[in-house]
Amino acid sequence: MLTILFFFTALVFGQEKPLANDDRGKLIYYEVVESKGQSGDILNSRAAAFFKKSAKSLKVRSATTDSLIRASGKMIINKTALVLSRPSGEVLYNFYAETKDGKYRFWLTDFNFIPYQRDRYGNFVPSTTVETPLENKPGKLNAAEWNAYIKATTKEVNAIALRFKEDMANKAVVLPAVKAAPVNPNKKW
Repeated sequence: MLTILFFFTALVFGQEKPLANDDRGKLIYYEVVESKGQSGDILNSRAAAFFKKSAKSLKVRSATTDSLIRASGKMIINKTALVLSRPSGEVLYNFYAETKDGKYRFWLTDFNFIPYQRDRYGNFVPSTTVETPLENKPGKLNAAEWNAYIKATTKEVNAIALRFKEDMANKAVVLPAVKAAPVNPNKKW
């Protein structure tokens, strides 16, 4: 009975896709998704609609080409003790999405952590402007807390990736707004 319980516990906690390291040594979430029968323009308009819908958390920085969109975002990492939860810091990241006919790819990278502290009014604010890359290994004293930051970031990144894939799989085509022709009531019809 204990073996079965251990097996199911391992399955439940092993569901998150961990962040990998790229060739620069940075943490990255990278995925290529096949979308058969979809043109690159439709996929690009869906990606643009996702970034427009997520304008509060993702700021589009540049569209380097017509198929690559670069955005930067920030996620708040919360620390929970028993029932109480408080923000312990924020993670800044870059989000890239590129579309082609029949497929698209996206990746989240350049994760940088900024710790929070309470100000004199009781609000949580960044304690420094210096960003610490998440791939930096902390000392032995902060290792457990740093691993919790990486685990929380992984959970948030997986949620963002799932939302992006759901929006890209949406069958409703996003068309540009069409302006109505001006109506002249004096004209004979």
